[in-house]
Amino acid sequence: MMVTFVSECEKNALPKTRRVLDAFANRIGSRTWQTVITNDGLDAVKKLLRKTASKNTAVSCHWIRSRSRSELVWVIGNKDKFNAQGYVPVNFTNQIDALKIDEITVMTDKIFANTRKQLLSQHLFAVGYIAYELTSRLLKDSDEDTKLAKTAFIAGCLHDLGKLDPCFQSWVAGELKNKELPEVAEEGEHIQKPVKFSFEKHPRHNEISLLLYHLLNDVAYKKINKENKDRIRHAIYWHHAKPIRKEPFRVLDTVYKKLKSNIDSSAEMTVLIHSVKQLISEVNAFSEAYFGEEESLSVGGLLDYFDNDHLYELGNTEFPKYKRYSQNDEIKDYQDDLIHNARNNICRAVVVSADRIISSLTAEALLTHLDNQTLDSLIDDALLKESQLAKDIESSLKDFENRFPNSARNQAQSEAAEKLLDVRSVAVLKGPAGCGKTKIALEWAAKSRAKKIIWICPRIQVCQGLLHDLTSKDYLPNTKIEINTGELKAIYQSGGVSNTPESDEFSGDIVITTIDQVLNTITTHTKVNALVQYLGAHTVFDEYHEYINMPAFNLLFAELVECKKLQGNRAKALLVSATPNYFFLKALLGLDYEDVIGISSFNQSDYQITIQTFEEKQIDESNPLYQQQPENTIVISNTALTAQRSFIKNQCHENAILFHSKFTLPDKQALFEQVFQCFKQEGNQRYAVLRSGPVVQASLNITCSRMVTEFTHAENWLQRLGRLDRFGESKEVNEYIVAIPDSLAIGGKQISRCAKFLDAMHSLQSAKAWNNFIQQHIEVGETITINRLYELYDAFYQHDASLKAVEADLVKALKKSVERLDAKLFDPVVLVRKDSIKSSKVKIKKHSLRGDNRFVQMAVCQINSLEDYQFVDHYAYDSNTEANLTSSIELILGYGDSRQNLLAFMAKKHHNVSDSKKVYNDNILLNEARDPDKPIYLSYISEDLQKVGGESQRHEFAIYYAIGYKQAIGTISINQLSI
Repeated sequence: MMVTFVSECEKNALPKTRRVLDAFANRIGSRTWQTVITNDGLDAVKKLLRKTASKNTAVSCHWIRSRSRSELVWVIGNKDKFNAQGYVPVNFTNQIDALKIDEITVMTDKIFANTRKQLLSQHLFAVGYIAYELTSRLLKDSDEDTKLAKTAFIAGCLHDLGKLDPCFQSWVAGELKNKELPEVAEEGEHIQKPVKFSFEKHPRHNEISLLLYHLLNDVAYKKINKENKDRIRHAIYWHHAKPIRKEPFRVLDTVYKKLKSNIDSSAEMTVLIHSVKQLISEVNAFSEAYFGEEESLSVGGLLDYFDNDHLYELGNTEFPKYKRYSQNDEIKDYQDDLIHNARNNICRAVVVSADRIISSLTAEALLTHLDNQTLDSLIDDALLKESQLAKDIESSLKDFENRFPNSARNQAQSEAAEKLLDVRSVAVLKGPAGCGKTKIALEWAAKSRAKKIIWICPRIQVCQGLLHDLTSKDYLPNTKIEINTGELKAIYQSGGVSNTPESDEFSGDIVITTIDQVLNTITTHTKVNALVQYLGAHTVFDEYHEYINMPAFNLLFAELVECKKLQGNRAKALLVSATPNYFFLKALLGLDYEDVIGISSFNQSDYQITIQTFEEKQIDESNPLYQQQPENTIVISNTALTAQRSFIKNQCHENAILFHSKFTLPDKQALFEQVFQCFKQEGNQRYAVLRSGPVVQASLNITCSRMVTEFTHAENWLQRLGRLDRFGESKEVNEYIVAIPDSLAIGGKQISRCAKFLDAMHSLQSAKAWNNFIQQHIEVGETITINRLYELYDAFYQHDASLKAVEADLVKALKKSVERLDAKLFDPVVLVRKDSIKSSKVKIKKHSLRGDNRFVQMAVCQINSLEDYQFVDHYAYDSNTEANLTSSIELILGYGDSRQNLLAFMAKKHHNVSDSKKVYNDNILLNEARDPDKPIYLSYISEDLQKVGGESQRHEFAIYYAIGYKQAIGTISINQLSI
């Protein structure tokens, strides 16, 4: 070992100790020696010094553990000449200053980051280093990304400055005295008790960290620009969720005053401020030792003190906003917000990920990593490892080649996959339905050596369709494929299926999930570190066009894409759609037309497009949506209600199946399977007609020989067409009938339900433009091929008048998105409680981007026709089962019509029905209905109605779970059976 001896001897003791030390070590100063020595040699030095010791002897021995750290081994003689760490006093001062210095001295060696006894300086450097390396490995090597990596380093090194707080250190010291240390949750519930040190009365460490950075930030320091300084503030503050307080902290002045009041004296506040510099100097010493002087990263731009200007600003300094969005008339302005938020997402994610990695270590393990400079091994563990996925895909592709040797289809698909590899960042795959986009995406992933694929879908039905394909014998039956949605969590492999434990979520080689799950990485705190996994994996956004007109989802989807774009050629991201919407790609996502790789359809069948107008109030044979249909027909309506009505009207005359989203989960799963088995290629043909809402229009391998669709915009129009003779097997002309209300077709008036619905979906103007464009380019009675239709689709996005309509709808949708985000996307928060009660049942979030829903219960109604129905004396589902139903709050409250308000009706009656205490606040019932065990009753069975006055009390707008002759019809209000 290498040791240093320091002598503080006086009088005759000085020459005596010099003789001993000169015999064993090299004198490197008038009172300092250094040498490499064995343990036996060191013991000999110690014994000789003890023999010559007197009251004037004072010698310390320090073991040089690394370039940045030494450790006191022993002191011989007068121990008062050194402090507990072997340091020598260098000055005399008054009592107050002595207290300050003593406090600072304690902080250098006894200040802990957590109850694992990690020293704060070590913890801060390690988190900063991991955050820096994660950013460097995940992003491209541009100057801007290097700056972002350095920003992440500084944010990581400053994120826990607030733990210098004497109150926090007192809590740690108290906990360390316990024999069994508590498991401290990552949200820091250590200050939860109803005492002075509580979240209500005391700032959290991330709030104090932000305060210290604000007070000590040198505005004249230009090595970090203002934008990145703001990014550091954002990561420091949001590396924990915001606590919910009775009296919220809104500005930094509140943090300063609360902190100053709680630590009792201005002297301690001064010591706290001055301690930051000493702590950061230690962090920088670690950095210099770790990197070397030439390439060392350092935390700079901090003042030694703060002045009155900094204090004056506290009253106007709010906490950093979690997201930055504002309503704009120009789409370019939304792009600026996207870039800003994406960079914040990445910086925050790597800091939180690094914090969780380092906090999981023991103090000894952390010290070993620092001494041995092996922190990189922790990064390797956090990133994706090699897997068999690419080999599994290659094996599947070989099977395709063996089954169809020298196939032009296989060759064209391989060429498209090769072209996708040449795209410099995020790529787009465009191809008509049935061209093999799933196979192309898999080949792209295999050729780019995918370790993991996260396959993101807009809806559960798209996930289910994809799951059917990937787990089939034609694709990847032996690969670990996971489906992860709000309703379905299972792992499929080698023919087996198992439920996914929470700890194993997103562990599959291919994870099929909805965008809702992935958005948690940028909208919540608990899942934020999953963004690192998202950036490291191959990502496929399937049917991404569905987000374009979805409020909130369009912007947040664009944020996820922007995160991938920041990776440059490391992006490994693919957007997949038959209908890419070129305007959206260019205007909002910032992707070029050359990033779109297309493949032609192999379907050479002929199609005939017929546009039929109808009187919307008529539900007879004059209305194409309600006509009795011939065999092998699919009717797709814009809403579930239209599909339900048309099914009820024809259920006695058609061998039809109904499918939409308003079923209980077991009914929905069973019906989905029946639809797929019937209408897939070489299906069982159990049913002649499928009547459906829009849930089947995309990414579902079903087919028919005739289709009726309700008037809609270009993307939906072509997606629905993709289910018509999907496999190109028909020898006859395929009929595609577009049903449009006459008020809309003739005068373009927006008075029909169809027009109002499309307007509410921010797609009416583009739908009208597409309808006009199609009629101008397709003659009445003309037959046309799939490839010609997609050529027209491409031309539509080059047509100036059409582009204006598309832009108008998109701007309207983006403005609505900002409204939705302001109303529904709340800052990540944590409710601090002493006891947390866990339930096995999943509750609904208080606020959802898809809309506010609540669990509901309802009576069953047998419907024979639109005029003939009977109420059945049982409810839609048993409360002891996993089956349940949800409805929107708007529907429950009657869309603002007091006559239709079913919540008010329940509040008046339910306490008598259930023999419980009456609830006088409707909001209590709404809040409780987030729990599946406390649903809102939208209708009652006869037995329960007898308790409140009998059948006369049946609500005229009550909603029931309808059952038809052959199958469930789903939730519907009886008053909606007639138009």
